[in-house]
Amino acid sequence: MEKIIKIFEKNNGYLRMKELREAGIQTRIIAKAVGEKIIEKVKPGLYKLVDYPWDEHSSFVDVCNSNKNAVISLLSAASYYELTTFNPSEIYVAVPKNTDKFVLKYPPIRVYYFANSYYSHGIETIQTKSGTIKIYNKEKTIGDLFRYINKLGEDVAVESLKEYLKNRKKRNISKLLEYADICDVKKKMEPMIKAILS
Repeated sequence: MEKIIKIFEKNNGYLRMKELREAGIQTRIIAKAVGEKIIEKVKPGLYKLVDYPWDEHSSFVDVCNSNKNAVISLLSAASYYELTTFNPSEIYVAVPKNTDKFVLKYPPIRVYYFANSYYSHGIETIQTKSGTIKIYNKEKTIGDLFRYINKLGEDVAVESLKEYLKNRKKRNISKLLEYADICDVKKKMEPMIKAILS
């Protein structure tokens, strides 16, 4: 079991079945390691080391590792950037519209299928202690919250916008309006920005 732990540690705590086989680890050893709770199955063919120094973003890393197109979005991105006090019980994730059905046993996810014109803009790659995550930038996140205002509620969209505008040094209003335009919510957001800033 020490060999298997070392291989996982070298790979930031994650390995695919293919990589385990290439390292000479037999299927029964993998099953034994799962049974002994040394590793756990994230999804078919993807495993993570249980006893690894994960940080609070490890579940985001799980999601991004299980689908290369997954981008942390909407309420989860707003929470990550501390734009909202709302703490979602599921991870909100965006994938391109033509993606196969994306299901995970754990962590619980809520998947949004974005048309490419919405999906491809504003993706940032962030390195956390637990690994790499893909997440929309703050401005795109706010644009998306306004785009889904009827589904997710006005409260969280307005709260996130206010929080973003609060910080004079970090806010970028032209960038915010650029993403509002990409998300087709500029007409909705512009008067609110003026009202908040006045």
